[in-house]
Amino acid sequence: MNLIDLRSDTVTRPTPAMREAMVAAEVGDDVYGEDPTVNALQQRIADDLGMEAALFVPTGTQSNLLALMAHCERGDEYLVGADAHTYKFEGGGAAVLGSIQPQPIPHDADGTLPLDKLAAAIKPIDPHFARTRVLALENTWHGRVLPLEYLRAAHAFARERGLGIHLDGARLFNAAVASNVPARDIAQYFDSVSVCLSKGLGAPVGSLLVGSTVLIDKARRWRKVAGGGWRQAGMLAAAGQYALDHHVARLADDHQRAAYLAGRLREIARIDLLGQYTNMVFIDVPADRLRELDVHLRAAGIRISIGYLPTLRLVTHLDIDDAGIARVVDAFSAFFARG
Repeated sequence: MNLIDLRSDTVTRPTPAMREAMVAAEVGDDVYGEDPTVNALQQRIADDLGMEAALFVPTGTQSNLLALMAHCERGDEYLVGADAHTYKFEGGGAAVLGSIQPQPIPHDADGTLPLDKLAAAIKPIDPHFARTRVLALENTWHGRVLPLEYLRAAHAFARERGLGIHLDGARLFNAAVASNVPARDIAQYFDSVSVCLSKGLGAPVGSLLVGSTVLIDKARRWRKVAGGGWRQAGMLAAAGQYALDHHVARLADDHQRAAYLAGRLREIARIDLLGQYTNMVFIDVPADRLRELDVHLRAAGIRISIGYLPTLRLVTHLDIDDAGIARVVDAFSAFFARG
């Protein structure tokens, strides 16, 4: 029985064609800037997003960290969503390693950060306060696509106040496909953008930080300090190249499967559908049945993330096809049919 893993789109495995591209990659020492495949990947994403330069790094967490450290100095502050990955799920890296203070702002339901609340959070120029330097947004956020009109307004807000603006765009291409626009139409509103290759795009590892030449030079130094220098990384970069060539447009398939899954789960009694956004479906089930549900689904070859809350996030991705979605629906239906 093939495993259906709905925990995250990070669980994707490289396709046979991607593996072939990895094996065939030309490589060199990237710390010396001599890996041709890494260099080509960096230039390609910079060109695609309309920016000057890019840096290939192991993880999205490191990419966001390097961006913040390139934007800020010790004792500076960044404005960030209270439920943002950069603030909540990255180990406090900006504070621990960069001595950068986060100022969390509650999200609105659509994932935006209200501009009036951001304005109120900016610190005055005074020795008592951290210096507010950067606004960090996330797109998609819990699958939600930030509206282009909001990004335009947030960019203007940051410029008027002398702030840099960074995007945690781990799922930037999901946002672009859902909005039916090129990714550069989103990236244009930011000074730096982090893009993950190992989620919906299906590469085994790696993220890219994109920005100005000056910012990327700073980030490259911090990457070395953080122990993130690559050697012959071209095989990993080749996977990223393949993903950008072949796996962007197909993200629409993940969105469509998530929408279909949401529609079918809505029909099942005792499941409360909270919403479906791009490749994510959010449901509530009775809290006292979570563990029992997990056991039932595992027996059917289905993995989900079970926490202490009744809210479940189901994520569609490259490794889940229509037949897999049908199995998921059947398994949920069978469980709740038992009463």
